Amino acid sequence: MAKSKPSPNKYSIILPTYNERRNLPIITWLLARTFTEQNIDWELIIVDDGSPDGTQTVALQLQKLYGPSRIILKPRAGKLGLGTAYVHGLQFAKGGFVIIMDADFSHHPKFIAEMIAVQKRGNVDIVTGTRYAGNGGVFGWDLKRKVVSRGANLLADTVLRPGVSDLTGSFRLYKRSVLEKVIAQTESKGYTFQMEMMVRAKALGFKVEEVPISFVDRVYGESKLGGDEIVEYAKGVFGLWWKV
Repeated sequence: MAKSKPSPNKYSIILPTYNERRNLPIITWLLARTFTEQNIDWELIIVDDGSPDGTQTVALQLQKLYGPSRIILKPRAGKLGLGTAYVHGLQFAKGGFVIIMDADFSHHPKFIAEMIAVQKRGNVDIVTGTRYAGNGGVFGWDLKRKVVSRGANLLADTVLRPGVSDLTGSFRLYKRSVLEKVIAQTESKGYTFQMEMMVRAKALGFKVEEVPISFVDRVYGESKLGGDEIVEYAKGVFGLWWKV
């Protein structure tokens, strides 16, 4: 983990990327606008897994534009899993709060202000975006993906009863100290990572609140979810039921 003391009012966004060359400039601009409008200190840590499409080149250009204190590129040699991407990025985070999100616009930065407000209002440990409560929703998915996502959450809710409506979502705000504790206990590395993180957090007694979000299918590129990930998720649910 980072050796320097975290800045209590700074927000570190960890953004795992793979072939996000076309999405990265726009999501970065939206993040910069969001934090500038809110007058909040921020940094963006890009963890790229060896994208062949030039994502790292774009990241370096963004670093020149926004400055090295705002844009931090910490690449890896190849695709090593979502969970390890967050572990890797967290080592370089300087903020007292950490936001994890996707780079493909499925998580719009416009929801960050509400997530921060909810965290401050209740001094909660984790704020998670939810597609399945309040006015949250999913747009751009076909019926198959909607059924898979709903089914995954229903399975986990039935078996694990975590008290969270969207276990597979990956748009979250953590107190840095909480993320460090939870991530240290999390064993999953792939698609089940987000689910296990939340289940572990609840088991440790951390306070979690939800913010409804509109989830929109990626603008550019292809989804990385396949049959192997679905099988992995089902195994992960029952594995957690046995352990937690």
